[in-house]
Amino acid sequence: MTQVAVVTFDGFNELDSFVAAAIVNRCRKDGLTAYITTPAPTVTSMNGVEVTGQRGFDFIPEADVVLIGSGIRTRDVVADDGLLAALPLDPTRQLIGSQCSGALVLARLGLLTGLPASTDETSRPWVEAAGVEVLDAPFHASGNIATAGGCLASQYLAAWTITRTLGEAKARAAIDYVAPVGEKAATVDHVFTVLHTATLLPMA
Repeated sequence: MTQVAVVTFDGFNELDSFVAAAIVNRCRKDGLTAYITTPAPTVTSMNGVEVTGQRGFDFIPEADVVLIGSGIRTRDVVADDGLLAALPLDPTRQLIGSQCSGALVLARLGLLTGLPASTDETSRPWVEAAGVEVLDAPFHASGNIATAGGCLASQYLAAWTITRTLGEAKARAAIDYVAPVGEKAATVDHVFTVLHTATLLPMA
């Protein structure tokens, strides 16, 4: 069983956490499962949706993949040393990704040192202020670290996660499942063009 922690803070963006988790969970039958992982039993989204976490932060060290979602309180998160200490990420054995302002968390943890990143336009100045070069691209990956920018770029983060753990064929099938009817082939081709342009993906 390969486990994915979708780290979801208070004030989270629903699209970032739920889209990535839902796409990854298309592969549960293949042994890949994503869990909404929260610092408290419940968190409330930027639009007032209250969610009960499936896993707490004590799950993060055992997760094989950790995806850091974004939200309207990310700058508060990175200013909280106690909260950051609860994120013991290890890129030598975990795949680690961020969505939008989640890149600021990776930067604060020192995981983007010497690496460029993708993020959304709102978060861009904060990430740049943290000393990270921001790319004008929806997705970037280097080794075990990936960043995505823009809410709907969560599909790239999910596809990267599945490709790195189960292989590209499974990832293509998952994207095909969620793609709009009549646009499935075009969507799959586009997603994997972006991924292969952004990084040379090692196969599972």
